[in-house]
Amino acid sequence: MNAAELTTVVAVDLGASSGRVVVVGISARSGGGKGARTRLREVHRFANVPVLAGGTLHWDILRLYRDVLAGLLAASRGAELAAIGIDSWGVDYGLIDEAGMLLGNPVHYRDARTRGVTDIVREKVPEAELYQVTGIQQLPINTTCQLVAAAASPQLAAASTLLMIPDLVGYWLTGEAGAEITNASTTQLLDVHTRTWARSVARWLGIPRHILPPLRAPGEAIGMLLPSVAGQAGLASCPPLIAVASHDTASAVVSVPAANPHFAFISCGTWSLVGMELSEPVLSEDSRLANFSNEAGVDGTIRYLRNVAGLWLLQESMRSWSDAGLRPDLGTLLDEAAAAQPLAAVVDPASDRFLAAGDMPGRIAAECKRTGQPVPGSPAETVRCILDSLALAHRRAIAQVQQLSGRHADTVHIVGGGSRNKLLCQLTADACNLPVVAGPAEATALGNALIQARALGLLPPGLAELRAVVSSSHAIARFHPDGNSRRWQAAQDRLDPV
Repeated sequence: MNAAELTTVVAVDLGASSGRVVVVGISARSGGGKGARTRLREVHRFANVPVLAGGTLHWDILRLYRDVLAGLLAASRGAELAAIGIDSWGVDYGLIDEAGMLLGNPVHYRDARTRGVTDIVREKVPEAELYQVTGIQQLPINTTCQLVAAAASPQLAAASTLLMIPDLVGYWLTGEAGAEITNASTTQLLDVHTRTWARSVARWLGIPRHILPPLRAPGEAIGMLLPSVAGQAGLASCPPLIAVASHDTASAVVSVPAANPHFAFISCGTWSLVGMELSEPVLSEDSRLANFSNEAGVDGTIRYLRNVAGLWLLQESMRSWSDAGLRPDLGTLLDEAAAAQPLAAVVDPASDRFLAAGDMPGRIAAECKRTGQPVPGSPAETVRCILDSLALAHRRAIAQVQQLSGRHADTVHIVGGGSRNKLLCQLTADACNLPVVAGPAEATALGNALIQARALGLLPPGLAELRAVVSSSHAIARFHPDGNSRRWQAAQDRLDPV
């Protein structure tokens, strides 16, 4: 692709452990987007490091904003930017007062303030009734739980508007406040039927309804960058900020390179979001008890999924070993883990024992000992335990999503950073007894850019056509199951009684 053929957009992707700013060149040489291709270039990557202050775990939102501006500055070198889009993780928010000022750093979803709050929520509204309205699984990290925990805080009393993380950054860039619908659906405050704010839920839980901002759909223009912001970022003009699928999983699902609708997806990073794309929510009691969520997707779709603790266990283990001075090489560890005994010990990655930061290898060893399994004797054996356990969790969720939705999957698509982990991809194929298609790794940034390009009229409107662009532009890897599903069932049977 020649530079002259490209329209350049910028995808700002804020993840729970790192952020990146990606320049995406889009060619649409043929009419209607036929034959379009994309080219990605990461221009800025930065750590997203939470800060514990005064006993509360915060996101360092001003540092993230500074890095967004630095990324826009890097993106502007040698390219005219047609548009910008922002996505991030869900559930977390900032509070703005009447003067438009931020009322304190957003609190991290892993902060201890929501401990026990799910019981308070259940006392205020029956869980089954809440699920029928919102379709969201009950988790302590939910925005509803965070707001109930903050009910007596002066910040909430002074708040004029609640903004999810990408909407907060967008507000600083454009001065326009609102809530994009895919991220808003993670709050447990969105009506899954009408895709409007569930004000009855806010009333039941004592959450001020006036703080809920106007909703936006993916593809809507938010506003032009403020001239002062464009100047800070070194931009010669003020490009528009477009509301993309601003929940990172929603953007990742847009870029799943599926050739037909019979697929399951795993958006694998710090969390594994395991599910299927549906046209209608699944609100059965069995679905609620299985902790599946019905999150809003692009074009009226439903991301029917369950949150599984993903590579967080591996990331936190690597950090623990580094802090202890071991400095392990991940590639070497994965090679050694591949040669380790399979399924020697497995744990439940979703257990509350693994939710907080800290000595992850020690907690995994303690859990193996508690359950009467062999304790990993080396970092490589710990890594094998983590990946076996994660593949087993994928297996459970993939089986359940098919059963609960009444639809079958003939392929599992793994997108996101976890698609680079060949051992995890192969173990997932073996555990699920289904072929796995891995990639693209930068699925979130790519999905972000595709919605921008569609809004600019560069690409056709259908999701199938957008996914065809991904298939033609990006390499993917395929993993075939080994057919030995009995040992995975045996591991599951070993874990279930615990």
